Amino acid sequence: MKKLLSLFVSILITVSLISCNVSSVSETTVEAKSDTSTESVFSGAAPGYNGLIETLVTIDNDKIKDVTITHHSETPGIGGPLLDSSGKKLTVGGESPIDLIPKMIVDNQSINIDAVSGATATSYGILHAVSDALIKANYRVDAVTAATEVLPPDYEPKEVDLSEEERAILDKWLIKADFDTFHEDTKSDVVVIGGGGAGLAAAISASENGANVIVIEKNGEVGGDTLVCGAIYNAPDEEMQKKLVMNETKKEIIEKALNEKPVNDEHKELIDIVKAKLNEHNAKNESELFDSKEWFALQTYNGGDKKANLSLVKTLCYNSYDGLMWIKNIGVKFFDFISQGAGSLWERTHTNTMPMGTGFISSYLDKIESSDKIKIITNTTALNIKKDESGKVSIVECKDKYGNLFNISANKSIIIATGGFSANPSMLDNYNTKDSSIWSDITLSTLPTTNRTTVSGGDGIEMGKNVGAALTDMSEIQLLYLGNLENGDLTKYPPRCVNGTDQVIFINKLGERFTNEGGRRDDICSAVLKEPDKTFYILESADGDKYVDIYSDEFRSADGFSLDYLIENNFIYVADTIKELAEKLNMNPDTLQKTIDDFNSYVDEESDPYGRTLFSTKIEHGPFVATPRQVSVHHTMGGLKIDEAAHVLDENGDIIEGLFAAGEVTGGIHGGNRLGGNAVVDTVVFGRIAGKNAANP
Repeated sequence: MKKLLSLFVSILITVSLISCNVSSVSETTVEAKSDTSTESVFSGAAPGYNGLIETLVTIDNDKIKDVTITHHSETPGIGGPLLDSSGKKLTVGGESPIDLIPKMIVDNQSINIDAVSGATATSYGILHAVSDALIKANYRVDAVTAATEVLPPDYEPKEVDLSEEERAILDKWLIKADFDTFHEDTKSDVVVIGGGGAGLAAAISASENGANVIVIEKNGEVGGDTLVCGAIYNAPDEEMQKKLVMNETKKEIIEKALNEKPVNDEHKELIDIVKAKLNEHNAKNESELFDSKEWFALQTYNGGDKKANLSLVKTLCYNSYDGLMWIKNIGVKFFDFISQGAGSLWERTHTNTMPMGTGFISSYLDKIESSDKIKIITNTTALNIKKDESGKVSIVECKDKYGNLFNISANKSIIIATGGFSANPSMLDNYNTKDSSIWSDITLSTLPTTNRTTVSGGDGIEMGKNVGAALTDMSEIQLLYLGNLENGDLTKYPPRCVNGTDQVIFINKLGERFTNEGGRRDDICSAVLKEPDKTFYILESADGDKYVDIYSDEFRSADGFSLDYLIENNFIYVADTIKELAEKLNMNPDTLQKTIDDFNSYVDEESDPYGRTLFSTKIEHGPFVATPRQVSVHHTMGGLKIDEAAHVLDENGDIIEGLFAAGEVTGGIHGGNRLGGNAVVDTVVFGRIAGKNAANP
C-alpha cells in the first residue's frame, strides 16, 4: 500500500498540476496521531485561491475514513461555503468545494475527482492538500502507529513496480468520481439562464407572481459576479440623507447640471423636474443634502455622457428605492449610514453589512430555499435558445458537466441573465472601438479583470443574437481603479476604499495626489494609467466616523481577510507615522507630508484644485494605511437591447416574444460610464421587472 500511494499521488499531482497550472504542493510539518491501533491522522496543506488550504486526513485499514479542512481563506460562495447573516450554511444554490470534495473523497475512496466548475483553484488545492497528507502516510515507519517521518523539502515520490494485487488497489483509487448531473428534458413556466444577482432576483420575482421557475447555472454554485461585487446600492433615501450636509461645492455641481443645454425634450423635462424639486427642498432646509429620484436619474444620464436610453435610466432610478425595500424585506441588511460609493458621484450609497456581495446572494438563497416554486440546476451550461413552431422563444438547449445534452422548455418565458463580457478577451478587443475612447489605444485583453473568468463570458449576448436580438452600446466598456496588484480582483482592501470615499485620498508612487477621489470612474482610471507603473495607493488614517481599529482582532478586509494576511502579502501597508509609511512605500517623507497638509487645508476651505466635493475628514492621526491598486476591466455597459418592461427587442425595435433579459447582459441603461453602486440596482430593478413580466407575458 505504501508503494501504491506513492505512485498514485505522484501521478495525480503531476497530471493535475500540468492540466490546471496550479502551484505545487507546499511543505508542511507532519502532525500525525493515533486514535486506535488501526487509525492514524495526517496533516496536509497546499495553495488554494486565497492562501493555504490545510487538512487532516484520517486513514483506517488503508481506507480514507475522514477528510477535514482545518483552515482555508477561500471566497464564500465560490471556494468556501456561503453563509447567511445568521451563520447558516446555504447549499440550495450549490455546494462549495470546501464542503463537497472532502465528502466525495471519503464516499468514493478516490481523489480522482473533477474540480467544481467556477472554483478550480480551490478544488485542486483541496486535492493537493489531501495528497500531501497521503504522501506522509505512505512514508510512515509503521502505518498503524504514531511514529512518523518528516520528508525533506526536496523529496519527490518515485515510481515503483507494482504487483498485480497493488495494481488492483491502485485502479480502485483511480476510479473517477462524478458529480450528480441533470440531463433529462423538462419544462417550467419560466426558465432563467444565469444564477447571479439579476437571475436570482428575476426567479424570486417570477415566483412571487405565480410562476414555477428553473434557474440554469453553468458553475457549481450560483452567485455570479454579484457575489464578488463591492456590496453597494444607490438609492435616494430622504431620512438617511438628512444627516448629511449640502456644501457649496455640491450646490455648484447641481447648478452646473441644471444649466446644461438639454440634448432632447425628455432631458429638458427631467432638468425642469429637478429644478422644481430643488426649490422645494431649499424652501424647507437648504443646508441638508438634496436628493430625489429625478436628480439620481439626471446624474446617471449625465454621468454616462447622455448616451443611455433615458427611459431606461428613469426606470432604474425611479424604482431604486422600492427595490431597496424589496431586498430588505427578503433579508438583505445594510449599515445605518449613507456614503458616496466609489464613482457614485453623490452620497446616496447604501452598504451591505456582509463581505462583498455575499449578503445579497445568501438572502436570495434563503428566500429560494423556502419556496417550492424555484429549482436551481448547477453545473449546466445553456448552449442556445430556440423558437418553437409559433415563433416564440421557448426552448433552452443545455449541456451538463459531462457533455450530456438536454432541453428545458418554458411554458411562458425565458429570461437571460448571464452577465456581461468583461472576462472574454476576444469580445473586449473586438468591441473596444468607440471613437475618441480613452481606452482606444489600450488592448483591453492585456488588462486584468475584476470579474470571475467563468462568469462574464458574453454567452447570453450570443444566445440573444441567435434569435434576432439587437445589441446596443457594445463599445461602452468600463475600467475600475480598485483591482489588487496580484490579479486585478476587487478584493483585499479596507472597507473604506469603496464606501468611505469622503475619508480617503489617492496618491501616486511619488506621494502626490493626482485626481478627484470622488469623480467618475473613467476619469480616475484615465488618471491612474498616466501615473508611474500605472498604479497608486488609497491612503486613509484613523480619522473619520467609518474608521475601525485596524489593530483590533476583529478587523477584516472588505472580503474577510485579517490584518496580518493583508500586510504579509503586501495588499496593504500600515504605519503609525507619515514618515514611517513613506519609508515603507519608498517615497520622500516631505513630499507625502506636504500632500497631506495641503489636503487638510482644502478640507478647511471646502475647496479642492481637483474638484473634490467630499470634505468630511482630514488625514491627521495614525495608524496610516496605504492600499496599492491598479486598473482592471470591470463592467460592459453594452448588451441586449431591452425596453422598460425588460422585453428583448429585435433590430426593428419589436419585442421578441417569450424573451426577457436583466442585468449586465443588457445595454442602454448606463451609457458611456456606469456610476459606482448602480450595478446591483440594475440587477434588482430589472430582475424584478423581468421576473414579473415573464410570469405574466
